[in-house]
Amino acid sequence: MKALYIHIPFCDRICNYCDFAKIYYSSKNVKKYFDSLEYEIKQYYKNDKVSTIYIGGGTPSCLNYSELEEMFSIISKFIDLSSVSEYTIECNIDSIDEEKLKLFKSNNVNRISIGIQSFNLDILSYLNRNNNVDIISIINLCKKYFSNINIDLLYGIPRFDINYVKKDINLFLSLDIPHISCYSLIIEPHTKLYINNISNIDEDEEVEMYKYIKNTLEQNGYIHYEVSNYCKKGYESNHNLTYWNNEEYYGFGCGASGFIDGVRYSNTRSLTSYLDMKYNREEEKITKKIDMENQMILGLRKLSGVNKSEFYKRFGCNILDVYKIDDLLDENKLVDDGTYIKISEEYIYLSNEILTRFID
Repeated sequence: MKALYIHIPFCDRICNYCDFAKIYYSSKNVKKYFDSLEYEIKQYYKNDKVSTIYIGGGTPSCLNYSELEEMFSIISKFIDLSSVSEYTIECNIDSIDEEKLKLFKSNNVNRISIGIQSFNLDILSYLNRNNNVDIISIINLCKKYFSNINIDLLYGIPRFDINYVKKDINLFLSLDIPHISCYSLIIEPHTKLYINNISNIDEDEEVEMYKYIKNTLEQNGYIHYEVSNYCKKGYESNHNLTYWNNEEYYGFGCGASGFIDGVRYSNTRSLTSYLDMKYNREEEKITKKIDMENQMILGLRKLSGVNKSEFYKRFGCNILDVYKIDDLLDENKLVDDGTYIKISEEYIYLSNEILTRFID
C-alpha cells in the first residue's frame, strides 16, 4: 500500500518565516483550487490502496467549515478509506474550533498535527504569529476528540536563549501529548527575518538546545526515532516513515511531490498555474544508483538506521560493498550492529557531512 499527501497552500497569516501569504486565501481561489485538485487526482491516481493520508502544507484548518467539507468529499470520492490506518491533518492553533474538530473526526481523521512553534507569547509576536490564543485550552479541546496528536515546536530562534526552550519543553510535557516534532529555525532568503538582516543563531548554542530537548524528552519516556521527531511508544508517524523508508507515495496539490512507480515528481509551485490546471509536473525516473542513495540518505535520518537485509532484498547487493565507509565506522560516526547501519547518536545532529558520503 502507498501513502497519500495533499498540499493545501493557503495560510491564515503572513509569518516572518513562512512563504505562504494570507493574500492567497479567498473563497474564489479555494473553489478553483479544489476543482483543480479533483481533476489532478482523477488524472493521476491509479486506485492503489492507501495506508496513510496526510493533509498539510499551508494551513488546512484555515479553511471554513463548508470548504473543509468539500475537501473531504473530494478525498472520499477517490480513496477507499477502509485501508487507511493513519489520517492526519495539519492545524494552526488559532484556526481550531470544536466544530472543525468534530468535522475532522466524522471524516475519519484520527491524528492532528498542531503548529504551535512556541508557548512563549514574546516568541510568537517576534515570529509575527497570533499571540492572543489560549494555547493550553485549545490543546485540551483537541484532546477531547483525538488521542494521537503531534505538536510542532521551533528552537534556535534569534534573540531567545535556552531558557525559553526549557519552558516550552516543560509545558509540552505537562500536556501529555504523544508526539512532538522539534525543528531548528533556519532563516531562508526572501523571508521577513532575512530581509531584516536577522541571522541564524550560533551553532554551539543551537547544539546545546538540541541536546537539552533530546535528553529531557528521552528521560520522560519519549523515543527519539528520527532526527527531529520524538514519540511515546506506538505513536510514530507512519506517514512520515513512508518517506524515511524510501517507499512510494502520491502527492497532490500545488507544490506537492510524489514517488510512484519508480518516478519522483513535483508539481508547479505557482498557484496561478495550478488554478488553471497547469500542473507542470517535473518527473525523474529513479535509477538503481539514485534509489540506493535515497535509501541511505533518508534511512539514516531514523535513529534505527538502514536495515542491511532489507537493502540487500531491494537492491541485490550489500551496503558495505556499495559504499566505502570503513573510516566512518572506525571513527564511530556510523555504527554497524549486524542488522542496521546507523549514525551514532552523538553525531546524529551533525549528520550532513556523513550523508554526503552517499551522494555521487
